[in-house]
Parts: sequence; structure tokens; C-alpha cells
Amino acid sequence: MPGRSTVTAVTFQRSFFLSDLEGPQAAGTYTVETVDTTLDNLSFVAWRRISTLIMVPAIGVATRQRQMIRIDPLELETALKRDAEPQPATATAEVRGGDAVER
Repeated sequence: MPGRSTVTAVTFQRSFFLSDLEGPQAAGTYTVETVDTTLDNLSFVAWRRISTLIMVPAIGVATRQRQMIRIDPLELETALKRDAEPQPATATAEVRGGDAVER
């Protein structure tokens, strides 16, 4: 079965969480590798995803080592969409003459 591997970079503006990773991950750019294989016995070329991997810093290692973790591509897509949403504005209060005025 012939296959293909696609490497992309995804950027998170805020920390994010994926269930297959140890705790929340810091904001930044991460390398994601997708591996697909062709489906046989079809009259056209079609691909089936075998795995999606994300490269994260190795746990407990002080050097620049990385580890590849298999993740759910749909969960990654959801996390990226959530990261792209605008942050809710926080209300600030200003005190004028003893009265708090919310802006």
C-alpha cells in the first residue's frame, strides 16, 4: 500500500489541551504529521488516514528533545477553532466619586 506523509505547522495563541497529551500545552507553534495510505481496489485514488502525530517537548528532559504523540485529528481541529475564537472581554470597574462605574 503506497502511503504519504504530510507535515504541517499549527500555531496556538493560547495554551491548549488535548486528551492524549500530558496536561495543558503552552502557546506556540507545533509540528503535526499526518500519515495516509491509499485504498486498494478502487477505480480512483482515495486516501485513508492512518495516524496524526504532534511533536511536543519531551517530558522531564532539559534538552531540546521532542516526542511524537498520536492524537485525534478532530480534537486538534476543535482545539484550533477554539483558539481562534476571540477572548471574552473582561469588565473593568472604574471608581469615580465613590461610585463604581463598569466599562
